[in-house]
Amino acid sequence: MSPADLAPISALLIVALWAIALLIVDLFVHRKGATALIAAAGLLFALSVLILRPGSPQTVFGGMIVADTYARFLQGVFLLTGLAAIAVAHDYLSRMGIERGEYYPLLLFTISGMMLMSLAGDLIVVFVALELLSLPLYVLAGFARPRPESEESAMKYFLLGAFASGFLVYGIALVFGATGTTNLAGVAAELSGGAGLLRVGAILVLVGLGFKVAAVPFHMWTPDVYQGAPSAVVAFMSVGAKAGGFAALLRVFIAALPDLAAAWAPLTIALAALTMAWGNIAAIVQGNIKRMLAYSSIAHAGYIFMALPAASLPAVAPGAVSAALFYLFAYLFSNLGAWAVVVAVERMEGGGLQIDDYAGLSRRRPGLALAMALFMLSLTGLPPTVGFVAKFFIFRAALDAGQLGLAVVGVVTSVISAYYYLRVVVVMYMRSGEPETRSEGWLNATIGVTALATFVFGILPGPILTLAENSAILGVLR
Repeated sequence: MSPADLAPISALLIVALWAIALLIVDLFVHRKGATALIAAAGLLFALSVLILRPGSPQTVFGGMIVADTYARFLQGVFLLTGLAAIAVAHDYLSRMGIERGEYYPLLLFTISGMMLMSLAGDLIVVFVALELLSLPLYVLAGFARPRPESEESAMKYFLLGAFASGFLVYGIALVFGATGTTNLAGVAAELSGGAGLLRVGAILVLVGLGFKVAAVPFHMWTPDVYQGAPSAVVAFMSVGAKAGGFAALLRVFIAALPDLAAAWAPLTIALAALTMAWGNIAAIVQGNIKRMLAYSSIAHAGYIFMALPAASLPAVAPGAVSAALFYLFAYLFSNLGAWAVVVAVERMEGGGLQIDDYAGLSRRRPGLALAMALFMLSLTGLPPTVGFVAKFFIFRAALDAGQLGLAVVGVVTSVISAYYYLRVVVVMYMRSGEPETRSEGWLNATIGVTALATFVFGILPGPILTLAENSAILGVLR
């Protein structure tokens, strides 16, 4: 290792070291709101370094880290997600009586794991990053102790997460046995040997990462964890953990295993179709908005998954990867904004979490209702929102790859999703009620910024699309 190796991962180092320092600083901070400010300052510092640091794509640490525009784009998504998550949690933790200083260091450690996932150029680094991402999330899921539902969600998440990690490690071992290396570039160069063993290893890696993105049939933990965990934690988890999983999925299968596409592409087509179908169908019958958004999250994993089989064709790969990157960026604002509204309506002891509790919100808090309506339209994929643009490019990538059936499934399930998303809008605007809501400064700012971004990037998506295209071309493809 040399000092030159540290410069490309400077943003990651800032977040990790800031988390360690924050653990110590928090011992001397009595007002935990100050800890939130310090954590947000660290993420802003890392984001500024990420944006301002010049340099061309490069590999460091003997090829174990790939610092390219693909990683830079995703790191930006993770840092923005973290900033929004801190703003959502700032008042929520105090209101729910769970304001503890360790919340923010755990959040920063998770973000550092996500950032490392995007930088991974070796399967061992993928595993280390996945554990660094997951372990703090297990604790955060149970942060509302001694509430039984929060502890239950943490236990379920931990047990199933450990089980999925076992699949991933076994898959990595088989890939190593077939190729003699865990380096992604080395695996790509040795695909000719041990093809059968390598296929099994690739499938097991897909299972391990499929759990993290909540793809069917590895989704069973999602509704229970989302319902039991604190809403502020779920807001962060629903975007960050999903983006982290896809960061590894895209790089591993497109950069390291392109010559095995004939084996894994049909499997990912089936996973995408099943995930879209089951996520949207199961969401229809949900009366609890946290469970509804949990199944919605599963469905959106299916939409993003469409990019993976499309990218198995070299001619389509740049467009497919850029579509996935843009979708993750769009999902950040639409989904996190929706969860911020959930936090605003939620009351102690699980009150305010039924969809019927949103009745009359348009009269009591018209701005909040308008923002929620915008988020629901974006998650459905209707113009003029950023969600429409994201789905358009994902579907176009599938069509360019000749996967007409998969694109049809995507369109049909999007139509199905309109039922449960627009049901929230109907309840807010067409039913009478007196919902209790919270008006908190940081929370209101988060809702306003995410709503504005959801609308503005739906009208003017060009700059982000260009950035995503450049990141896809330079960062993933060999």
